[in-house]
Amino acid sequence: MKTTKNLALLFTLTLVLLCTVCASAATLNDFTSDGCSLFPDGRFKDRGLWCDCCLNHDIAYWQGGTKEDRKRADEQLRDCVLERTDSKALSVLMYDGVRAGGHPAFPTWYRWGYGWKYGKGYVALTEPEKQLINERLGTYYVKHPAGYCKERHGDADQR
Repeated sequence: MKTTKNLALLFTLTLVLLCTVCASAATLNDFTSDGCSLFPDGRFKDRGLWCDCCLNHDIAYWQGGTKEDRKRADEQLRDCVLERTDSKALSVLMYDGVRAGGHPAFPTWYRWGYGWKYGKGYVALTEPEKQLINERLGTYYVKHPAGYCKERHGDADQR
């Protein structure tokens, strides 16, 4: 009798855990991007010059993850902008801006992990979350095959 109760308890706990994981994964919002958010997507004569650097950064920020993931995403943005512009000052300005303003505790649309319900913070992504992220990104690119930057600025501005 005791073994049956233990199995029933184990089964119940497993179901609760699975439901919790499914419920948290289901809170991922569809991917959105506004390019470089509160910063221009490029220069006056080349308005989308570094836009796709920001689009890739938005993908990382939307999905979230660990502190190390965020730092890596911010460094990749900095390096991409430097490569596009050859301007260390501009790339560092953008890097410092996202480091200062992108913390997951900020209630903004551009915070780290903005695709998830507010309060997720710095948490490593689970395999089910990664699958959901890939599905949502696939859906985004079906609806927007060219991506935000080409839709907004056209091919002429893309590198």
